[in-house]
This record gives sequence, C-alpha cells and structure tokens, in this order.
Amino acid sequence: MADPKGRVGTNLQVIGLFAGIGGIERGLSQAGHETRLLCEIDPAAQRVLKHRFPMIKLTGDVRTMKQIRGADLLTAGFPCQDLSQAGRTAGISGNQSGLVGEVFRLLGRSGGPTWLLLENVPFMLSLDRGRAMRFLVECLEQLGYMWAYRVVDAMAFGIPQRRRRVLLLASRTEDPRDVLFAEDAGLPAFRYPTDAACGFYWTEGQRGLGWAADAVPTLKGGSTIGIASPPGIWFPDSGSIGTPDIRDAERLQGFPADWTLLADGDDRRARTSRWKLVGNAVSVPVARWLGNQLRDPQTFDGPSTKLQPGDPWPVAAWGSSGVAWSVAVSMWPVRRRRLHLREFLRYPSVPLSARATQGFLGRARAGSLRFQPNFLDDVERHLHFMSGRATAA
Repeated sequence: MADPKGRVGTNLQVIGLFAGIGGIERGLSQAGHETRLLCEIDPAAQRVLKHRFPMIKLTGDVRTMKQIRGADLLTAGFPCQDLSQAGRTAGISGNQSGLVGEVFRLLGRSGGPTWLLLENVPFMLSLDRGRAMRFLVECLEQLGYMWAYRVVDAMAFGIPQRRRRVLLLASRTEDPRDVLFAEDAGLPAFRYPTDAACGFYWTEGQRGLGWAADAVPTLKGGSTIGIASPPGIWFPDSGSIGTPDIRDAERLQGFPADWTLLADGDDRRARTSRWKLVGNAVSVPVARWLGNQLRDPQTFDGPSTKLQPGDPWPVAAWGSSGVAWSVAVSMWPVRRRRLHLREFLRYPSVPLSARATQGFLGRARAGSLRFQPNFLDDVERHLHFMSGRATAA
C-alpha cells in the first residue's frame, strides 16, 4: 500500500535527478512541496544549487546512486541533447538522453515513490517515429506505473517565451490524468501590437528561424552552431537587433535575475555556462502549476481516443497495460496575463555582433525562407552600424 503522504492533495517529499539549476525544485517548493535530495553532475550547476538550496543534500553522478528512499515524488528533467532539433538527434539511446535508464534502474531497485515526473523536449514525440516515448512508457508499464503526458507551453503562464515541453507524470497508485488534464484554457487568439518586438534564432536562417512574435523562441542550451547562444530580438520601431541580457533570460525562465550569477565561479567575464544552464532549465511557473495540481487536483472526465499501433504521439495522452489513449487538450492548461516582450525586458539588450549578424544575413539571403517586411533590411542596417563601430574602435 502506498504511503498516504504520496497521495494527491498533500505536500510531497521530492528527490530531484538531473536537477540543473533547480527549476523543477523551485516551482514545486512554491507549491508547498519539499525537496530532500538533489542530483546534478555539472560543476557550474552545482555551484548554483549549493548557493540557492544550501540546506538540501546534493550529490553528483546519478550512475553512482544505489537507491532512492524517503521520496513521494521523483523528478528527472533528463538530458535532451540527443532528442532535440538543436542537438544530435541520436535518440533515446544516445549517450546523454540514454541516462534516463538510470531513473528506471533506481525505480526498479528501490520499489519507487508514488509519483514520477519526467520532463523533456516535444521533438522526442516524433524523433525516430516516436521511439523515445514508446521506450519510456514501456519501461514505466513494466514497473507497474500508469502514465500520462502533456505538452505544455510556458507562454500560458504569463512569460513571453515560446517554450514547449513534455511533462510525463506516472504513478503506481494514483491517476495522473487528474493532475495533467483537468485544466485546459485552450489556445488563445493572439493579437500583437504592430510594433511588437520579435524573437528569432540568429544561429539559423536557411531552414529554420524560430520566429516568435511579441516573445522570444525557446531559450536553448545549445544551437545549430554548437554553442549556447541567446536568441535575437528585432525591435521594429527602432530597427535595432539585439539579444536579451542574461538576467532577463533567467527571468524568462521564471527565476529571479542573477539566479546563476555564481555559475562561472571566479571567472566573472564568462557567460557561456550561464546561458547553457538557463537554456537547459525547466520553467519555474510550469513546475509550480504542476505542484499546485498535485496538491489540489481536479477530476478529469473528458473523452479519450484509443491510439493504434503506428499512430503519431499527440499533444497529450495516457496509458497503462500496453494501451495508449489520446486526449484532446491544448498546450495551454491556464491562461495568465503576460506583458508584451518589450515591457517584460528589464535590462538593456545587447547588440548582436557584426560577425553574428553577417552570418545570419548570409544564410537568410541564400535561403528560401520568407521574412516579415523590413526585417532583413533592418538586419542589414544593423550589420553596417556594427561593422562601422568595430572599425572605429
């Protein structure tokens, strides 16, 4: 029989694997749950966790953990490098994303807590015809779990960042559908000011752009050029092209500004590790919503449609005992009021460098993508301005 503390409607004891900079843990804490142990191998992320969660035990390599005890909820935002479009797309068996197998090893050895939460990129639903998701749910079912997942967009929580992530929630004794599916605000009809700032991936340009009106595209820990990079932002009223300050990037993930200030240790000039950590983090408001749902669930009574073998994975689904069902809910469980992007940004943007601008402009001119009116003209003017400034310097 499950520990009654692990039932919905109570404060849960949490163990966080692949903790990163603590996005899941901060959100769950805001919802009233308590984290007892964190596991994270990256030294920069460890510095952040030690500073931000000084009273919580921190361990390093998940592969050295023998068992998990004393938890009602095990969380794992396992590495996405092998599952993302920006990464290697090696799949669930890749060296990084394959570490999720350590989660199942620990669950099988310890009997497992009442709840398990996995978080990752939605591209894994389609990569290799959905093989990653099939692997995950088959492992869960072999361990006796009922599972449900939903793709959730962080924009629903009032943050101007288009960030979609899969939340996969499973339990041996409880119904995860009541947690994930009971709330659904539906996709809103977007209306933007004519001078709305627009985000884009300056690391792309030929095959993809990541365009986001009045928002930034997904902050990422990597990119198509192999480094962690901030997105570009086009301000149509001034014609300027910039990137957000790292402190605004932290805020776009729901953290206070300078949450990762100590990530680089003594090297105050370095920013690459901070961008990587912020890009890989779990959105705090999303984790808080999930924590609130675990404490105060509603009843899901919507229809489900049985998935047939070979069907693509939908936005939301649930299953057990080898049978999966799709659920017609949106990526917006709630609809919080948000500021326009230019109103949200608190710190001055950083002008996109001449080198980065030239690279993007060359790819964009050579490709066949269509762009907003005046956008590429403004990019070209920005390039001339930055080149002239570099020459003068």
